[in-house]
Amino acid sequence: MLNRLKEKALENIKLSRDELLEVAAAPLTELIDAAADITAHCASRRFNLCAIINAKSGRCSENCRWCAQSRHYPTHAATYPLLPLQTVLQSALNAQAHGISRFSIVTSGRKLSPREVREVADLVRELKSRTELEICISAGLLTEKEFSLLAQAGVARCHCNLEASERFFPQVCSSHSTQDKIRSLQAAKRAGLELCSGGIIGMGETREDRIDLAMTLRKLDIPSIPINILEPIAGTPLADTPPLPEEEILRTIAVFRFANPKAFLRFAGGRRRLSESATRLALKAGINSAIAGDMLTTEGADPIRERGWIKDGGYQLD
Repeated sequence: MLNRLKEKALENIKLSRDELLEVAAAPLTELIDAAADITAHCASRRFNLCAIINAKSGRCSENCRWCAQSRHYPTHAATYPLLPLQTVLQSALNAQAHGISRFSIVTSGRKLSPREVREVADLVRELKSRTELEICISAGLLTEKEFSLLAQAGVARCHCNLEASERFFPQVCSSHSTQDKIRSLQAAKRAGLELCSGGIIGMGETREDRIDLAMTLRKLDIPSIPINILEPIAGTPLADTPPLPEEEILRTIAVFRFANPKAFLRFAGGRRRLSESATRLALKAGINSAIAGDMLTTEGADPIRERGWIKDGGYQLD
């Protein structure tokens, strides 16, 4: 059964929800081997690294239950307005010096204000003139006009995570919806930007929810899919959420590869808690990109050690 479903994925035939549930239930070793075959034949073998900067932090109006930057929760996260150009530029230059090809400007809040959009556009123009980096933006629920202004300034890609299945999302956020996010992604695409969207696993969702998220991302034809593992933060409503077992994390990655054979599956937040063996298996199962360095409010994984594992996995680094 698994081989038949693998062959369909290799032929880029979309698997149904029931078929992906069968995939997820397969013996783990067989599942990872099958996902590795799909990755080898369909996905890029050049491992893409990106860096991010928390360019505007805290005081967010949204009530995302996992997030340290929401003003609704006593997390004591740093709060500051848009960082000055020199701070962002130095971070970008450091990323470039470490062989990273993408740099994402991430800002807290539902969306940037019109003034902030103009300020970020000016900042992007400076980065493009002084680095060779591809610039990405993660700035909330912007409009097509605002995305167009940023695209004209030199932004290449918009990031906006769906975070969870549409069915489960209201349990972890009620201040905006999955459809709000999809409309913003579609606006970015109309403005000429590439798309990056994924989610957080381990928030209490079911396996079916994770499969539904993978299928929605496939429907939206997302080329870069960040996979975050919940890192519970003190003060947030999800602070005491039990960790998702490593085996289920690996199954999720493999299913995402079956559902999205050509996409970059991007390791993001929370992966530092995985064992070395699980990390190596994740790379085998379909991870072929990652956010390097620290995340927004949490520490990242050890970049030197991870680069060794990436090369051991048969990938070339950008």
